[in-house]
Amino acid sequence: MKYRCILLFGAPGAGKGTQGKILGSIPQFLHCSCGDVFRNLRAESPLGKTFLEYSGRGELVPDPQTIELWQQFIADLTKTGRLHPERDTLVLDGIPRNVHQAEILRDVLDVVGVFYLCSKDTESLIARIQRRAMKENRLDDANLEIIRQRLKTYENETKPVLKFYGKKLVHEIDADQSPAKVLSDILRHAVKS
Repeated sequence: MKYRCILLFGAPGAGKGTQGKILGSIPQFLHCSCGDVFRNLRAESPLGKTFLEYSGRGELVPDPQTIELWQQFIADLTKTGRLHPERDTLVLDGIPRNVHQAEILRDVLDVVGVFYLCSKDTESLIARIQRRAMKENRLDDANLEIIRQRLKTYENETKPVLKFYGKKLVHEIDADQSPAKVLSDILRHAVKS
């Protein structure tokens, strides 16, 4: 069975988490942030150590561990009754992170829309990430050098996923607008999906 889903895409700091949380509060939508799943791991666990090692350098966790963690998380949501795959739509944020992951998940995900939160203002993204680091105590967001590396990683590894899904599914949303306007634009397209 494939999971019906919409994907939230964009550079770090573009607002994927903010929009995902709001969309996840709508009945029959469930937000899944892969980054949050990783950050909630125990730091001393093998996967927690792997996450800290890679995120501390601004790099992506290797695909096998990312896919395994995501699949386990989704299975747990289903077992506990928080996810009903036959009726719910997943709002995915942070997965797939590269074309290889998109290929691996091709038989698992029924992607009905990709919302590309596009920001033209890199300095604004950096400022958002630094504010988030202080508010949410996110160590992977605190160092300017790591932030710049994460933005580079996004451009080189994650952004090509948009081409994988194609123009028919991708909806470009101006992430430099207010969060309410971004949500309005997403909902306008999501209703059609």
